[in-house]
Amino acid sequence: MSATVAYTLLFVVSTVGCIAGAARARRIEDAETRRSLVVLLATSGAWAASHATLLGLPSRGLKTAVYLAGLIFGFSTVFAWLYFCSAYTGRDYHRQRTYRYAGVVLYLFVVVVKLTNPLHHLYFTTGFVTEPFPHLAIQQGLFHWVVTGLSYTLAAVGMFALFEAFVEADYDARPLAVLVALAGAPVVLDILGFASSLLIDMIHAPLGVAAFAVGVLFVFEDRFFAVQLTGGVEGATIFLDDDRRIREFNGAARRLFPALDDATDEPIESLPSVAMALDDDRGVVDVDVDGEQRHYVVSESDFDIGQGSLSRIVVFTDVTRIERQRRELERHDRQLEDLSTGMRHELRNAVTIIQGNVRWAIKQLEDGDVEDARGALRTATDTTNRTTRLMNDFATLAQYGQTMATTTRIDIAEVARSAWADIEGEGASLVVEGAPRITADPTRLELLLQRAFEFLVDNDATTVTVARHDDTVTVTGNGAPPGADPERYFDYSDAAAHGAVGTALPLVRTLAQVHGWGVTIDEDYRDGVRLVLVVEDPPLADDRATVRF
Repeated sequence: MSATVAYTLLFVVSTVGCIAGAARARRIEDAETRRSLVVLLATSGAWAASHATLLGLPSRGLKTAVYLAGLIFGFSTVFAWLYFCSAYTGRDYHRQRTYRYAGVVLYLFVVVVKLTNPLHHLYFTTGFVTEPFPHLAIQQGLFHWVVTGLSYTLAAVGMFALFEAFVEADYDARPLAVLVALAGAPVVLDILGFASSLLIDMIHAPLGVAAFAVGVLFVFEDRFFAVQLTGGVEGATIFLDDDRRIREFNGAARRLFPALDDATDEPIESLPSVAMALDDDRGVVDVDVDGEQRHYVVSESDFDIGQGSLSRIVVFTDVTRIERQRRELERHDRQLEDLSTGMRHELRNAVTIIQGNVRWAIKQLEDGDVEDARGALRTATDTTNRTTRLMNDFATLAQYGQTMATTTRIDIAEVARSAWADIEGEGASLVVEGAPRITADPTRLELLLQRAFEFLVDNDATTVTVARHDDTVTVTGNGAPPGADPERYFDYSDAAAHGAVGTALPLVRTLAQVHGWGVTIDEDYRDGVRLVLVVEDPPLADDRATVRF
């Protein structure tokens, strides 16, 4: 195959690629992207066709005319490229009248200079050469180099806009970046053609445009349009096809769901938590991010880009703060409901006990049995006191049972001493060990410790020890060990019927939860009862102390 035929075929293939790309680009839904890309490929195809035709024409006059037409088509691709880059990346430069008028004036001026070249020869002159094969050689003039430099500068501006969009889109846009670089790569061929006889001294840009068109419209079309669709969109996104199979996803989605790396072309059900959230009315998925549970609303929408296989988009919106508030209110309401259920039961019992004992006391007084009457009245009084305590607990829960907005670093020893002052335990002592400083709300922490102390002392503890560890605080009493089901101690409805300290541990758990802590009974500890608060608040190195009260 001769060099002439090879060169001709190369530009014919480029022409076909541009025409095929223009036909495919006509289906793009976004009007501005569609128009600019179609014009870019159409003019590039015409430019490539002029090069292929130029090599096959016999006379200098025809060759010069075709070359001149190619120059006009070629310069128009610069403006189509800039328009496309602006539209694709979501900018509005292509809509601004100043730029549009400036572009039209510049284009017409250069076209006039090219058309009048036979008169002034400022753009180019022609002559025949035999290397690397016989062809019409173009000797470029000064004006050509000025226009060429301007064209490459403007093209580079468009490329920069595309590269910036690829980076900001948080996608693996490396294939697209390679295609954009490939569109500009023919400048290397231009330099070789100018500096040596290995290639023809002509513009090879149509080859790069054809490669770009085939790449973005036939090979990487889903990713190409995914990047455009998510421009300016923050957060995780997943693209699906008509069958709800995963086609594309951005880096934020990969970070939330690492399994996406192996889920391309798999149904969305390959991410069970996401699929369940999409089918759930609330549409919230819980994800562990750097050891912290975060909450995302999952929404799925249909769209039509007229191109590629993308037809649905799944967007994840971080609603962690709102969801935490909702769950906190739900938890608080549930606790109030649990306590009120227990209180209703206890109040009914209390009224029955009080009424029965009062009637019995009246009867005994009428019979002259003062001692029995006093006993009955004491029972009624104790029942009244217990009911009053339950009402106070209900008020405490309503006041302090919601998560607080601010905390401060405080000394556990000081708070424990204040809480211990109200404990009625003859002969009981308090010890605070370890690093006593902790980040908490002082009032709530004092209430928490006070109710814990009450429970332990009521459980026959003579020594209560508060110990600070790396991520826990333990409150230990040396009284009787817990029963078979320690978790029941924390249930409001079950605890309300267990005397004056029945609601102590439910309140301890509530006051722990509003700090974001957890609390359990250590079932392995058999020398008494040990409450374990999981605080996840490491002590400072200079916090060490042991205090006895």
